[in-house]
Amino acid sequence: MTEASDRRISQLTKSTLALILAGGRGSRLHELTDWRAKPAVPFGGKFRIIDFPLSNCVNSGIDRMGVITQYKSHSLVRHLVRGWSNFRSEFGESMDILPASMRVGDEWYKGTADAVFQNLDIIRTYKPEFVLILGGDHIYKMDYGPLVARHATLEADMTVCCVEVSVEEAAGSFGVIEIDDSGRVIGFEEKPAQPKEIPGKPGRVMASMGNYLFSTNFLYDELINDADDPGSAHDFGNDILPRLVKSHRVYAFRLGEDRPHESPYWRDVGTLDALFDANLELVELSPQLDLYDHEWPIYTHQQQLPSAKFVHDKEGRTGMAINSIVSGGCIVSGAELNRCLLFSNVRINSYSRVRESVIMTDVEVGRNCRIERAIIDRGVILPPGTDIGLDRAADEAKGFRVTENGVTLVTPDFLGQSLHRFR
Repeated sequence: MTEASDRRISQLTKSTLALILAGGRGSRLHELTDWRAKPAVPFGGKFRIIDFPLSNCVNSGIDRMGVITQYKSHSLVRHLVRGWSNFRSEFGESMDILPASMRVGDEWYKGTADAVFQNLDIIRTYKPEFVLILGGDHIYKMDYGPLVARHATLEADMTVCCVEVSVEEAAGSFGVIEIDDSGRVIGFEEKPAQPKEIPGKPGRVMASMGNYLFSTNFLYDELINDADDPGSAHDFGNDILPRLVKSHRVYAFRLGEDRPHESPYWRDVGTLDALFDANLELVELSPQLDLYDHEWPIYTHQQQLPSAKFVHDKEGRTGMAINSIVSGGCIVSGAELNRCLLFSNVRINSYSRVRESVIMTDVEVGRNCRIERAIIDRGVILPPGTDIGLDRAADEAKGFRVTENGVTLVTPDFLGQSLHRFR
């Protein structure tokens, strides 16, 4: 890329406002989102899902952001305040939290488009040339600079980010896009049961990532028109995109065009199985998602904790971890880990064996526990001798949730260790 084009992209990103839609519950994550919004779900040992789109913005040179929140947002807001509040207003930088506050009526956000519409008065104060609307619940790396540059060059009204996935992944889950040879979107279906395949690529479809770039004045007009439509569900995927494809300049931008030296990586971690798989992919020798990439760092808030510690070296009581990620503050005391991902401040006590599991922050595993293929939620205290993941029927009898793929979820509430008591 030439210096002149780098300069142009820099100017375009400076003129862009990013809005991250972070108000969803993520009901397919079940009890894991009973007390937190989906974008606040922990991922990768020290991050939250919301950190990925925010880091993408910072790395792309977009330093004006708003995070739109709604469902049980305290954990998310606390994370944003602690980890993302260091922007310099004197340099035009900002990260604003935009909660549902009935700014234009007496209703909460009714859909993704309505969430943006209800903040139009705030958006106007930024005076952006472009508005980038991002989902707050996917794991990926993406440079948004080339996206904005392509949009401006084509004089598009709207650009949709898309990624190639299998028919099985897309069916009933993702919006599916049809594109002509010029990259223009000529068809769109929201979560079809039988997605249309990419011509010449059997079994593959082009799925919407839920990321949209708009020319600002065009977005204002479309949101106002949508708000006035009593038959609309006020959602970008259900209502606005299908309508615009028929009459306006809507183009697609494929994930991977921004980082041509890498294989595109994008994960919808909207189910327990998908979240489990995406986390455990990280313990592989060379995972596709490189969290050690200094050129594209993922930023977050993290506690100031001591380094991880492994103690005891006796037969049958050796503190060890194989093919695992162990975060700060953890103590593995005479226990064995194999293909595990431990978040911060976890204690695994002697004679316990943990395999293929995701252990979230502040968990304590008692002595002589055996855990396999499990997600242990934050704050769980497992009594000595607890077995998890060895017997599906036994797990279900204890009240734990077991997924279709045999992953067992354990939260404090399942064990009567409620962290959210009411008087």
